[in-house]
Amino acid sequence: MCAFHFTNTCMAFYDNSKDERVQIVAEIDRNIAADIAAGAKAYLLQYFADEDTYIRKSAYLSIGKIYKSDRDQLPALLKALNKLFTSADAKVRQTVVNAAGEIGKYDMDAVVDFLDKGLFDEHHSVRNAVIGSVKKMGEKNPKPVIEWARKYLHHQDKEIRREICHGIELRGRTHPQDILPLLKELQYDKTRRVRWTLVHVIGQIAYKKGCLETVMSDILQWENKDLVNDAIEEIIDVHHRYRNFSFYTQDQAKAYIARSTT
Repeated sequence: MCAFHFTNTCMAFYDNSKDERVQIVAEIDRNIAADIAAGAKAYLLQYFADEDTYIRKSAYLSIGKIYKSDRDQLPALLKALNKLFTSADAKVRQTVVNAAGEIGKYDMDAVVDFLDKGLFDEHHSVRNAVIGSVKKMGEKNPKPVIEWARKYLHHQDKEIRREICHGIELRGRTHPQDILPLLKELQYDKTRRVRWTLVHVIGQIAYKKGCLETVMSDILQWENKDLVNDAIEEIIDVHHRYRNFSFYTQDQAKAYIARSTT
């Protein structure tokens, strides 16, 4: 079934012209707002289950728009999302988590149950949506997101630890000081995938202006020197891979690291 009606065929979202895409999004916004107002879910379910990822994205962004424009709508939004979260379709549950992330950028407490449940969903796409939501919430609403992440930092499931480490990365790219205490707690994790993710994240939070200094000052105080050495190698490599975006050239980063470690 088409997720929109003014077109004659079920085209993929980006097969339409820019003006047509604007109209599609406006139609999705109207239909979802109507469903929320009526306590219905026909359009919501249609859009949340759509095969086209961009239709699903437009749908969860629509939830965020409703919340931002009228926060009194929160109970109705949560009621709709809770109904949809019971769906057997992983695409629907994935989109619910993404929609929860849009609300969580401003009110994490309202949607924390979706994150807690989604983190253990049987389908990887739903679990990945939790991490995506953590990333975008962490940019706008870092304090509760970091506190939420902390409670899973030492979870017995290694994949949970890895995903949490990955999820807090985006906040660290601009505010490494916010997540370095959490990363430090993982320095002795024995699982290879967790350790690799930790090293990767340290590299990712060290290449923007002012970040290398913050990261180096912190990790040089860590006890696991083997891990720190691997992280330093990753930082140097990132300054090459991201050379078009990094504040320092790779040579400048190497020189700074050399001065810091002597």
